[in-house]
Amino acid sequence: MKLAANLKLLTFLIPCAFLIPVLVLMAPDLQQAWNSGSMQSIKTILVSILLEAMPFLLIGVLLSSLMQWFVSEDMVRRLTPKNPVLGIIAAGLLGIAFPICECGMIPVVRRLMRKGMPAYIATTFILSGPVVNPVVFTATLLAFPSHPEIVIARMGLAFAVAAIVGGLVYLFAKQNPLRKTNVPDELSVQTTVRTHPGFKMAHPHVHNGHDHSDHEHPKNWRSFFIHAGDELFDMGKYLVLGAVITACIQTFVSRADLISLGNGPISSYVFMMAFAYVLSLCSTSDAFVASAFSHTFALGPLLSFLVLGPMLDFKSTLMLLSTFRTRFVIGLAIAIIVLVFAGSWLINAFA
Repeated sequence: MKLAANLKLLTFLIPCAFLIPVLVLMAPDLQQAWNSGSMQSIKTILVSILLEAMPFLLIGVLLSSLMQWFVSEDMVRRLTPKNPVLGIIAAGLLGIAFPICECGMIPVVRRLMRKGMPAYIATTFILSGPVVNPVVFTATLLAFPSHPEIVIARMGLAFAVAAIVGGLVYLFAKQNPLRKTNVPDELSVQTTVRTHPGFKMAHPHVHNGHDHSDHEHPKNWRSFFIHAGDELFDMGKYLVLGAVITACIQTFVSRADLISLGNGPISSYVFMMAFAYVLSLCSTSDAFVASAFSHTFALGPLLSFLVLGPMLDFKSTLMLLSTFRTRFVIGLAIAIIVLVFAGSWLINAFA
């Protein structure tokens, strides 16, 4: 193990040794580029996205560790409704009790799925939770004080899309969609069980004839924070990468050029959905961005922006890919895009 770690460190240090002289020679040009207007814009947008998303990711990570500590597999199985319709409805409304942003939702749901939560309930919770919660409801109402119909339509469409996608997962996802990960399932370090002649090999979690594998985690705060740190690093690297790319797109593609693409009856929906995907805003603040377009776009395109963004954006796509299998994420993305487009278009046509 030590040899493998040293080899990994060596493969990292050797390129750095060649890179340092190059950086020294290019220092004046790099300093000028670092202080340019475009770079300042990228840094400002990047910091704003991270400051907006990291608190919610941290909340999600801490909740995930608490669930690993206190929530057993038996508890998850007991609380999960046996009826799939009731399970989807309950998962769609669960965000009212757990108002977590989409950045913090994924580590929580990943932990619950490892505890035994079915994939269709977890998927419904991931999609509805970032929208159907009191924090987002209040933020949307403040952003559109004279248009309460936008608030109601946003909550209703988000719940409907999440429920339909959850039903599709129930019908067609026959295998566990979780991707294998290096994050440990246990809060405490497994102890090595040594066997001796004449001794019967026992399960490492069985003591005195009782199974303690998931019911009696040692209350060790050190192991709690180690687990939380592993989760934060595992999810945070994708959040940072998504935020960097999003900041670059927002800097080098002007908003005027983007708006010019959204003048048509169909392209306006496509534009607002793509805009939501690229901006990667938190669901607690995207309503204030959407309100800036309230005099440019109709109700339908605004809804497509408000509903798609919390369910599917660039940074959350990377985080989903780190948690679920690629084929599952692709199918999930297609279903979300089609349902959000159809739902927002119908609401705009008949409202």
